[in-house]
Amino acid sequence: MTQASSVKQAPSSPWADRIFSWLAKSAALLTLGLLFAILASLTVGAWPAISKYGLGFLTTATWDPVKEEFGGLVMIYGTLMTSFIALLIAVPVSFGIAIFLTELSPGWLKRPLGTAIELLAAIPSIVYGMWGLLVFGPILATYVQQPLQGVFKNVPYFDALFSGPPVGIGILSAGIILAIMIIPFIAAVMRDVFEVTPTLLKESAYGLGATTWEVVSMVVLPYTKAGVIGGIMLGLGRAIGETMAVTFVIGNFNQLDSLSLFQAANSITSALANEFAEAGEGLHQASLMYLGLVLFFITFVILSLSKLLLSQLKKGEGAKS
Repeated sequence: MTQASSVKQAPSSPWADRIFSWLAKSAALLTLGLLFAILASLTVGAWPAISKYGLGFLTTATWDPVKEEFGGLVMIYGTLMTSFIALLIAVPVSFGIAIFLTELSPGWLKRPLGTAIELLAAIPSIVYGMWGLLVFGPILATYVQQPLQGVFKNVPYFDALFSGPPVGIGILSAGIILAIMIIPFIAAVMRDVFEVTPTLLKESAYGLGATTWEVVSMVVLPYTKAGVIGGIMLGLGRAIGETMAVTFVIGNFNQLDSLSLFQAANSITSALANEFAEAGEGLHQASLMYLGLVLFFITFVILSLSKLLLSQLKKGEGAKS
């Protein structure tokens, strides 16, 4: 009797396969159903504001609950600007961290440094907000804002870019705090996808005389670009949806007096956190729901653009080959 024939085969169970298939399909349909349910509930709740303001809500900067005049431009601008600043800072820093951990770090430092970076992601957002308001804000005002205002005083454009009272809260402060919050997420994903690159490919490049940067740019990044973009989108989603930390440091100011980086502003999430509990039924609450719907579509557009970017990269690979 051969070894293969001595091994007992597990009896096939078509019912088990069917149940597993139904459960998997149900989970997928449930997720899709929840997505449409959230979209429908937001649309129904925001319909009074949609019917009154239409798309003009997106370009109106007035937000006056007393006179019941509402526009979401200030919140949309604050959300997009703080997220852009966060990505502008977090992506290069995360990229450098991931390269160091996978290519340059000595073996004894990889694990403790990687663990320390991951622990940053476990800090509650409200702690980041309190630290930003009480510690980082005054430092930013004293050692960054005031010197910049002194250097660029009466300089066209730059004077307006750094204008504002030196209190340490505003769009730049919120963007930097968001960058600190999303760096662990992006860096962890980049590190993991960089480690997936086959060692043989990297060693072959090093054997041909390539430098570390050439190996990363010509071997690692092309091999892992989908994962890198996914990590960046994960960080962007975290930045756009963050509430408490932004609420502490953005200033919660519903007017857009200037485009200064130190201008106190507001974001969609902070406006919802501050006003939704006290908003009465009617146009005020509907406008807040409209803001939530706008945030939903901003996230959808960003994810769609990332998918489009990935598909274009794949087409480019096919054209090169």
